[in-house]
Amino acid sequence: MGHMIELTAKDGFKLGAYRADPEGKARGAVVVIQEIFGVNHHIKDVTDRYAALGYVAIAPAVFDRAEKNFDAGYDQPSMERGRAARGKVTNEQVLMDTQAAIDNVKSAGKVGIVGYCMGGTVSFLAACRLDGLSCASGYYGGGIAAAANEKPRVPTILHFGDQDQSIPMADVDKVKAARPETPIYVYHAGHGFHCDERASFSPFAAQVAGARTQELFAKHIG
Repeated sequence: MGHMIELTAKDGFKLGAYRADPEGKARGAVVVIQEIFGVNHHIKDVTDRYAALGYVAIAPAVFDRAEKNFDAGYDQPSMERGRAARGKVTNEQVLMDTQAAIDNVKSAGKVGIVGYCMGGTVSFLAACRLDGLSCASGYYGGGIAAAANEKPRVPTILHFGDQDQSIPMADVDKVKAARPETPIYVYHAGHGFHCDERASFSPFAAQVAGARTQELFAKHIG
């Protein structure tokens, strides 16, 4: 359904993005932010799903500054590759590239953002810092606790798993305490529960979190 396009960030850097357009008039737009595994098969599939719901959907390749066309699976070597790539890009660079994606699709109407793992943190930071968003949904972002003193400027919801070995519940509690205005949902699931290509996939948690995200988008985008 989608295809690769090129975006230009405000510092002039050119990055790729996977964009999927709906059939007929768009309800608005959704920016999809990747895990550390790049704009891979799963992220493209998620982007296509949002297009099928009626949104112009776009997934910026925010690792292009580290490695062009980064695309990894979910085995241990891929995880190590992803962590290495993540270490080569700053939050500021990722947010610049995310802003370029927002700007690319804003002509479709109001824009929401959703992200997973690293992208969950990016979605939270984007809600706090970037222009042009109407709402945000962040899944198991390990860096949110460190940024919990920042306040989202748009309606934001967050999702965590109580079996997540990389995000302790103490971090989730810290976010809850700092951001009482932000709905935070905790599922009986592990890290990566939304991804149906990972061993940690939880169909029930993914369905419920997805329904909450779609409800948020329907209310604040269209």
